[in-house]
Amino acid sequence: MNLFSRSTVVLCLVTLCYAAGNVVLGSGEKVEILKHLNRLNRPSMKSIKSPDGDIIDCVHIYRQAAFDHPSLKNHTIQTRPNFHPEGINDESIKVSAMMKSFTEKSSSKKQPTISQLWHENGKCPKGTIPVRRTKKEDILRASSIQSYGKKNNLSLVAHPTSVDLDLINQSGHQHAIAYVEGEFYGAKATMNVWDPKIQQPNEFSLSQIWLLGGSFASDLNSIEAGWQVSPDLYGDSNTRFFTYWTSDAYQATGCYNLLCSGFIQINNEVALGASISPLSKYHGSQYDISILIWKVLGYWPASLFSYLSESASMIQWGGEVVNSASDGQHTTTQMGSGHFPEEGFSKSSYFRNVQIVDGSNSLRAPKDVDTFTEQANCYNVQTGKNDGWGSYIYYGGPGRNPNCP
Repeated sequence: MNLFSRSTVVLCLVTLCYAAGNVVLGSGEKVEILKHLNRLNRPSMKSIKSPDGDIIDCVHIYRQAAFDHPSLKNHTIQTRPNFHPEGINDESIKVSAMMKSFTEKSSSKKQPTISQLWHENGKCPKGTIPVRRTKKEDILRASSIQSYGKKNNLSLVAHPTSVDLDLINQSGHQHAIAYVEGEFYGAKATMNVWDPKIQQPNEFSLSQIWLLGGSFASDLNSIEAGWQVSPDLYGDSNTRFFTYWTSDAYQATGCYNLLCSGFIQINNEVALGASISPLSKYHGSQYDISILIWKVLGYWPASLFSYLSESASMIQWGGEVVNSASDGQHTTTQMGSGHFPEEGFSKSSYFRNVQIVDGSNSLRAPKDVDTFTEQANCYNVQTGKNDGWGSYIYYGGPGRNPNCP
């Protein structure tokens, strides 16, 4: 079954040595880096310089990196899904600014919207997709050319039913999530966007939706979308929209955004890996984005996956950080807003209007939502329901604090 016609997992994405702070490269390594840059940076019809320094290249839709994948050599792009989940029409990633408590009634007054910074200086023409240009410095920050844009094979999806503390300590990945188990064909939620502080460049903080299938050992299929702050990946601490996928538990397949072949982008307005603006403020205006992992921004063809080509067996919503514990103490890297769930609206990070696509192809609130976190004193999660937000999730935390040494 093709993902585009079912769960469509589609969105509404040589070792280097260092000396004295400088990168020392042999001639062979320089050639390999140049080849990799040429694979990622395709000829463009137009280039746009973003205020944050990014270059966005408008690449012809059929020249994107996705088609380097062996199974996609003769693939014909499908610009529209065959059908929609009940209650959804054509929509891309819907972004909105929400500056009212969830207890208030909806207002007819038009509210400002979130956008990506590069939009200030132009847009990509029809028939192209926006691609964030990769720089040599981006690749040099990775441990190797092959690992650039990929999570390492110690990366962990939160496994709520089997917590291996030794493996958690080894990988350094920590989560605060809500999750459901069953048979699902998509997921949707609206999440507010923050700029969590990162202690070490090799750490990150992200908030996302996971669609999971298969076992958590060697054959896990995962599709992920949300926002993240990752200095190692992007070279700064900007909050950026991203996607990720793997079909073998992060071992050899998959990558962030468009940094490998696989994800086929069809939308000409959203650049994967580009900065988001404006951002939510503590006890101030809240800005959020809605993500539907089913269609519109692009899609992952079914041939990439062994399990998600049919359905997902688990969906997770929440946050993840890397705790390198470089000084022997827990990191101060923040998750979400950097504040615990109990602080509530305008202070904590949230997912609202959380929904799944069920077997009848209908969007509905999930049943039997559970929560999971490895260290509740560092990062935590709470769930609830009300008329305004439906099913919602508050999550996050500051990391190191008196109760999280």
